[in-house]
Amino acid sequence: MAVTWNKTNFPGVRYYEHATRKHGVQKDKYFAIRFQACGKRREEGLGWASEGWSAAKAAQTVAELKKAATTGEGATSLAEKRQKAEEKRQAEAEAHAQAERDNVTFEHVFLDSYFPIAKKNKAQRSWQKEDQCYRLWIAPVLADKPLKDIAPIHLERIKKNMAEAGRAARSITYTLAVVRQVFNFARDHDLFAGQNPVTKIKKPSSDNRRVRFLSHEEADRLLAALAEKSPQVRDMALLSLHCGLRAGEIFSLTWGDVDMERGVLTLRDTKSGKTRAAILTDAAKAMLADRERRGPADLVFPSETGEKVGQVSQTFIKTVNAFGFNDGVTDARQKVVFHSLRHTFASWLAEAGTDLYTIQQLMGHQSFAMVQRYAHLSPDTLRRAVKGLEAGMDAAKARDKKVVRLGDQ
Repeated sequence: MAVTWNKTNFPGVRYYEHATRKHGVQKDKYFAIRFQACGKRREEGLGWASEGWSAAKAAQTVAELKKAATTGEGATSLAEKRQKAEEKRQAEAEAHAQAERDNVTFEHVFLDSYFPIAKKNKAQRSWQKEDQCYRLWIAPVLADKPLKDIAPIHLERIKKNMAEAGRAARSITYTLAVVRQVFNFARDHDLFAGQNPVTKIKKPSSDNRRVRFLSHEEADRLLAALAEKSPQVRDMALLSLHCGLRAGEIFSLTWGDVDMERGVLTLRDTKSGKTRAAILTDAAKAMLADRERRGPADLVFPSETGEKVGQVSQTFIKTVNAFGFNDGVTDARQKVVFHSLRHTFASWLAEAGTDLYTIQQLMGHQSFAMVQRYAHLSPDTLRRAVKGLEAGMDAAKARDKKVVRLGDQ
């Protein structure tokens, strides 16, 4: 619709009236300006009187734009002025966001962001352990510090506090790993932009590989005692002892993964993230055959409520303590725990002369180095290897003697 422009008492300022809309008792007016700047004639709309515009204010705007064009300082058009204003607003918003990032504390990231997600995505045992590490060791040092202010010296203090409290090197390494994960999380979510300080820390050296394993007589006594107190705990212990399963693998085992005909268990979502097979012994097959078999998706070892078991039973721990296996033992590697059954499985294999590669496959270890701890348990295998070398050397010498040389004729 065509509009009728009206002149004002100010050069370069004009307006038109809205057909119906009122501003006070008068019709609302829309103001626009026309002026010469940088050799070009410009024409721009300003706004309505109801938005605060007036002829005088429009004239002042014209004067400012002409001055900017003459001096070369400032915007020479409303579009440019709006752009500069938007750029300023964005810069201020970014500065404010950066200030918030700079001031975000470790406690804020851990409690409000990182930990709630960890509880949803990690196993209960894992997030509970992280929570304990935070409360006992991390929070006293880092909680109120902005992430940008946390330096290696603070992490060294955590290491020192834990070492003085008698915590193992492995526990210290785990706690530092939690700190590292929080920083990585903050960086991934634009809460932190610096270098992860954990990368500058030397991890304490540790050898937490389990040493203690059961003799056949100790294992028989333990299984017999468990059978009297809890047949289910005894069955789980037997499966770990005979097939090398971790506790978590036993808790997650379903009947669909039990192949009685082939004598094989399929273990999914293992610690290494890969699926592997476990071979059943006759005793393990007999034990499973005696259990009530249900649907493929049903757990082989459900809890009393029918749900997945979350941790090793106190029945196992109390039975081990009753036998005195851990009396006077201070080195964690020498203590008998449920995982000792898996370690015993591998140790018995090594003692029976099983090669380390086969043990690696049965245990589901990712690297060969992880099974080298069992090498000293298979001296007969090493002796057989050396005897084979000697036999090869003797055979080579015998062949050499039978060779007829032209110079000897």
